[in-house]
Amino acid sequence: MTLTDAEMAVLLAPAGLRFIQRRSREEVRLPPLPPGYSPASAGPEHGRFDSGSDEIADVEDPDMPDKVNASWFRMATEYGLFNEEREFLLAVDYARDDEADGGEDHRAWALVRLLDDWDWVASEIDQLRSWIAGTFTTRFVPEFTVASLNGRTMMNTTVWGNGTVSTIAIRPE
Repeated sequence: MTLTDAEMAVLLAPAGLRFIQRRSREEVRLPPLPPGYSPASAGPEHGRFDSGSDEIADVEDPDMPDKVNASWFRMATEYGLFNEEREFLLAVDYARDDEADGGEDHRAWALVRLLDDWDWVASEIDQLRSWIAGTFTTRFVPEFTVASLNGRTMMNTTVWGNGTVSTIAIRPE
């Protein structure tokens, strides 16, 4: 049994996100990438933009929460993630905690609105938790994917193999 939309709304609220509705993966347009490419493997020629070097944080850096939040918001604004109501799509997993691996059937997009009082890191919600970061630290580190409603922008905040966390934007012109 999967989570309901009402349950998802409750789970996302601590991060400062108002859940509006679920969207299937088939309903969502994403920026085009060459076959076999992911946002992390895309290059500048594919419309990839990275956090500034001063915005990249080690997972143990005391300033990691502020750097991640500030970099994400700067890039979301600069690369056109938000519509006029600060709405965008967030990749979510509707599998319950007791389901070992929800698989593709449980993955969807949530149309959400970013509220004034938001915080990706301090919320420590499982929908935003990086499981790979557990190889580097016991603290909460976010990892998530978002997309604009118009299909022009996709962003990943991700943990890299060197124990740092940063955001990339895909916005082909």
